Amino acid sequence: MSKKKILFITTGGTIASVRTDQGLRPVLTSEELLAHLPGLASLCQPETLALCSIDSTDMSPAHWLDMARAIEDNYDRYDGFILCHGTDTLAYSAAALSYLVQNADKPIILTGSQQPISGQITDAKKNLRDSVLCALDPGSRGVMVVFGGLVIAGTRAKKNKTISYDAFASVNFPHLAQVQGDRLVRYIETPRPTGPVLFSHKLDQKVFLLKLTPGMAPDLLPAIFRLYDCVIVESFGAGGIPQALMDGFAQGLGRYEETRKVLILTTQVTYEGSDVGIYEVGRRVRDRFAFLEAHDMTIEAAVTKSMWLLAQNCPTFESLQRQFYWQINFDTFYH
Repeated sequence: MSKKKILFITTGGTIASVRTDQGLRPVLTSEELLAHLPGLASLCQPETLALCSIDSTDMSPAHWLDMARAIEDNYDRYDGFILCHGTDTLAYSAAALSYLVQNADKPIILTGSQQPISGQITDAKKNLRDSVLCALDPGSRGVMVVFGGLVIAGTRAKKNKTISYDAFASVNFPHLAQVQGDRLVRYIETPRPTGPVLFSHKLDQKVFLLKLTPGMAPDLLPAIFRLYDCVIVESFGAGGIPQALMDGFAQGLGRYEETRKVLILTTQVTYEGSDVGIYEVGRRVRDRFAFLEAHDMTIEAAVTKSMWLLAQNCPTFESLQRQFYWQINFDTFYH
């Protein structure tokens, strides 16, 4: 039986970095990176594609589109894809790819490391090998994050530690599987797609994430709504907007069919999601504005899904609402 063909797409990040006088810098080529896994050829047929070599702090929606295009261009030639990525924005890239590449019947895995693969002590080799084991499993499909032994749905990953090797958690949803030695233990089955793989080629970057702080003044709201078409509000607790900001949001939003402005409410609390209907501060928003609520979605998923949705040019608020709440890669269980 021939080994599966896996395409390793490299983008830089800590995993491909070396130490310099100015700090860690991603300089390893794709071939140099994989050379640190000498047993790789016994598991699969590896090939490489260098997409870029940057710190993931510099990652942008244009890079997400490049990643999706690279997968589309090579989709029929490979059995799986592993993207080597810096950890700081890895969760954003995984969520974005979940919307840009839908109905994939092949594994699309993002991984990275907290320490360079060239270091004497590193988590990079394990994360890469775990990614290969996951890619070879017949039940693996769609966009996933493999890190610290966990397999996480692409829309549910969040980096919650800056140094530790178990840096990523699955938020408001169980992790899909776990790598134990040479074995993948699967907990959640990813259903086979009912249609062909779908690739999107546009993202609208006019999405602003506003984190509320106590006493925030409304002065910036007119400028925000002038420059952005979607404002995601990270509110307190279960969700709501302070009374002092209500008029500013009303003026900025207007009617969606006329302004194409969108408000999405979410929470600053990592786990358990938002529920705007619990408190009066949330209900007064519901009574005054047409808005969307992220509920159990991660911030990363809400931001990237909004960019994807704005590019769809939904004609009515109801059509926008339907698509926002439509579940993609386990991103929400609010229907």
